[in-house]
Amino acid sequence: MEIPLLLAVLAGIALLLFLILKLKIQAFLALLIVCIVVGLLAGLPALEIMETMKEGMGSTLGFVATVVGLGALFGGILEQSGSARKLASTILAKTGEKRAPWAMMLTGFAVAIPVFFDVAFIILVPVTYALSKKTGKSLLLYALPLLAGLAITHAFIPPTPGPIAVADILGADLGWVILFGFLAGLPAAIIGGPIFARYISKRIYVEAGHFTEPEEENIENPPSAGLILLIIFVPIVLIVLSTLINSPFFEQSKIPSGIVYTISLLGHPFTALIIANLLAWYFIGIRRGMGKEFLLKVATSSFQAAGIIILLTGAGGAFKQILIVTGAGEMIAGSLNNTMFNPILFGFIVALLIRVLQGSATVAMITAAGITAPVIAGASYSMPHISLIVIAIAAGASSFSHVNDSGFWLVGQYLGLSEKQTFGSWTVMTSLIALVGLMVSLLLWYLI
Repeated sequence: MEIPLLLAVLAGIALLLFLILKLKIQAFLALLIVCIVVGLLAGLPALEIMETMKEGMGSTLGFVATVVGLGALFGGILEQSGSARKLASTILAKTGEKRAPWAMMLTGFAVAIPVFFDVAFIILVPVTYALSKKTGKSLLLYALPLLAGLAITHAFIPPTPGPIAVADILGADLGWVILFGFLAGLPAAIIGGPIFARYISKRIYVEAGHFTEPEEENIENPPSAGLILLIIFVPIVLIVLSTLINSPFFEQSKIPSGIVYTISLLGHPFTALIIANLLAWYFIGIRRGMGKEFLLKVATSSFQAAGIIILLTGAGGAFKQILIVTGAGEMIAGSLNNTMFNPILFGFIVALLIRVLQGSATVAMITAAGITAPVIAGASYSMPHISLIVIAIAAGASSFSHVNDSGFWLVGQYLGLSEKQTFGSWTVMTSLIALVGLMVSLLLWYLI
């Protein structure tokens, strides 16, 4: 019974890669097709396949769609107000040119929390051009740390969509994921960013070309960097506080119930992001002359970017549910338990393989989470351990970006790199980030 089921799962994954890579079918549609095919091969009744897909998509999107939508809205306001550029300029002014690579890493680390990776990169990359022209050093010295900070936050730290989706699929607590995301992400960003950039920039010299400044450069009254940072970290702090006060480390009996209730309410990701949006709407938007009609237009355009991520996440949830209902997860779990294979390594390797084969980090994260969720469902792992598996999956999905990843071409195009130079810089950087993330996750797994 196990052999046909295993073949059904393998055939489904092979079909997913074929549809996306060879036929260039959009990942959302490809995932839905694979759900049906795996269900049929596993012998599920036709109506049960459809109900399972609906259940998986609905249960996933109930949470993820709200968080991604609120995050997109928040990012749109920061983008159009010039806040992201202002933050970068201020950090650079404070640190000086010698510490500029570290400043760019920290800027990317902070800005990518509310802003999608590609948007944040396009907004901030002119700063790296200016630094390179001023110092005469390779553009990679400043661009790679920025990219490392952006990539780490995008993959490791909620409320960005990838870790939100994986945490939801695995049932991990977002507070623990945020904490471990910082603990694993910071050393990964340092090694893959400033340290690697200093090494590779001496071997690959890239001269900064011409770059058209974005529209927000003309904004006369951008908000202060302190205000921007405060608003960015409001949802993070609230979510972490809620996690801490509801964790076993605190005896709630000694804390007034009203405080527990209030922090639990405000620290839920929905409420935390709503508060951040309202703060940004007023202090970054209205107080600085952005009219209500303009803000509404910004909000509408922001949701367009979030649409594909929401649909893709829902399809990933449907695929996960198919694997659970068919019993494929139990079979994988039995095999894993028999081999004593660490679930950290299991999640990392699955995400890595999918990432290398089909390119998209988001698809790799969601698909790997769907395959890993049934594996850990039967085990009695603690919430911190499950959260570490989320980080390991994020690390695997971040690795070895190459020609089938849109980020490979985005980075190469904006930095003026040849394909060989992109492999030698960007691809190596993503691999370093993944390896460091895995090592820290394994270390924490055995320490807690």
